[in-house]
Amino acid sequence: MDKQPDSVINILMVEDDREFAHLVAEYFAAEGGFSVKLRHDGASGVVAAVNEPFDVIVLDVGLPEINGFEVLKQIRQQVDTPVVMLTARGDDIDRVLGLEIGADDYVPKPCNLRELVARIRAILRRVNKPEEAGTNDDRTIIGDLLIEAGSQSVFRDDEPIRLTGAEYLVLEALVQSAGQVVAKDTIARQALGRRIMPYDRSVDAHVSNLRKKLGPLDDGRQRIKTVRGRGYLYVTTAQ
Repeated sequence: MDKQPDSVINILMVEDDREFAHLVAEYFAAEGGFSVKLRHDGASGVVAAVNEPFDVIVLDVGLPEINGFEVLKQIRQQVDTPVVMLTARGDDIDRVLGLEIGADDYVPKPCNLRELVARIRAILRRVNKPEEAGTNDDRTIIGDLLIEAGSQSVFRDDEPIRLTGAEYLVLEALVQSAGQVVAKDTIARQALGRRIMPYDRSVDAHVSNLRKKLGPLDDGRQRIKTVRGRGYLYVTTAQ
């Protein structure tokens, strides 16, 4: 669910290209409903990200001194604010690495600013949906996992598992159809708010992160199975 029109979406943009950063800030101001704070280096970006409340962070990979990946690592150690990475067009390695570290999505540079706005709105719709739906008591138990939809919290054997917003929504999409194959495009639509593009490994990266964070099932089997050419399947104990 979108924020109300009179609410302001607070964005932190960490971008060393000052001209481009100010262009983006002006575009968001013209869109209305956005407040953009700019930081032009990684160190000050981390300080702002962990000490001020932002709805989303737009983070460039190619920062001087401390690059965007290191900034993202430091941010993820302290806060779970959604992050959109700006990557060089065609640089698949940067995109996958950013997602593996904990980015929610990415937009290639030079970027279409309309697309950037759309990606941010899609992230916020997903992040705000459970809270606004009033489903804080909506719990799902599947094997050793407890999933609380209202707070987007996940526990394994009563131990909290820290997931990004995108990772949580990928898990939710798989668990809702546990025991069945879920196509990558379906996961992308539910978790990322967009269709999957050719050579797009966003879903693969989020699934890889989930496997690392959740670990295998108690019997040693991988809990998220790859079904080649079709998608992913969350394994139930009966399978």
